Amino acid sequence: MAWGAIPLLLLGGCSKKEESAAGPPSGSPYQVTATVGMVADIVRVVAGPRAEVTGIIGEGVDPHLYKPTSTDVKRLQSADVVFYNGLLLEGKMSDVLVRLARKGQPVFAVTEKISEREDYVIADSASHHDPHVWMDVGGWMAAVGVVADSLSGYDPAHEGGYRERAAAYLEELKELDEYARRCFASIPEERRVLVTAHDAFGYMARAYGLEVRGIQGLSTESEAGVRDIEELVAFLVRREIPAVFVETSVSDKNVRALLEGARAQGHELTIGGELFSDAMGGAGTYEGTYVGMIDHNVTSITRALGGEAPETGLNGELAN
Repeated sequence: MAWGAIPLLLLGGCSKKEESAAGPPSGSPYQVTATVGMVADIVRVVAGPRAEVTGIIGEGVDPHLYKPTSTDVKRLQSADVVFYNGLLLEGKMSDVLVRLARKGQPVFAVTEKISEREDYVIADSASHHDPHVWMDVGGWMAAVGVVADSLSGYDPAHEGGYRERAAAYLEELKELDEYARRCFASIPEERRVLVTAHDAFGYMARAYGLEVRGIQGLSTESEAGVRDIEELVAFLVRREIPAVFVETSVSDKNVRALLEGARAQGHELTIGGELFSDAMGGAGTYEGTYVGMIDHNVTSITRALGGEAPETGLNGELAN
């Protein structure tokens, strides 16, 4: 893999740039900029002390709608290496990423390997690719491999460290994946329905045996109509689903409309919790890591839908 590679269409097709003779700047650490928190977290783990990692899109911010500021562009331009998700998650930042790659800057999509697997990538009826791969822990493991490969190609003198840290992290993710399977399997089968503000949980649903319904589509740029709300209310009442979920980075207006509609039909529907979809929790918190983000989501969903999961999650670190 050439270290200056970027899928120029941000959909999986890859345009290879010639490998630059330049490597890490003298001294340590070098500077890495990542677009979203889930990507930045992987890079911090794999890079270890070799790099300082800066994330652009922070807590509670929707990357589908995010417009890069002049400061963001400068951060990207000055970075030694750039990582982003891909599959059009960073839609309004795409042009900047493409320009950087064409100038020979090391720019990597962590979904590069995933986007090459047409049988894995989810798309809607309009052939828009679902970028929310991190919701399937098993799928997100491939992103860890991309980061390890990319950093090893950029800084081959320290490849051993990158590989070692990636391997240790993958073991942690395997444990998280197994926890998700156990928890979701404990939910009564008729209640394994996840209803959220937008369709960000398709990979999670497919991986762990859930039925998922999003009020909005794959991107929050889409709008939900009155009929969409009415049809979803009818579904919730008919199936006697006890809870729906809001998201930290998306308005809860449409979800609360579901509650009102269900109540009007005599069905008591509750908000089962606030899930992390396109952004992680606050910096410095357990939920501000990828593992903590998924642990929170799995535990919250399981408990709200009648399954069995410890209140403080897999590692006993979830905030009450």
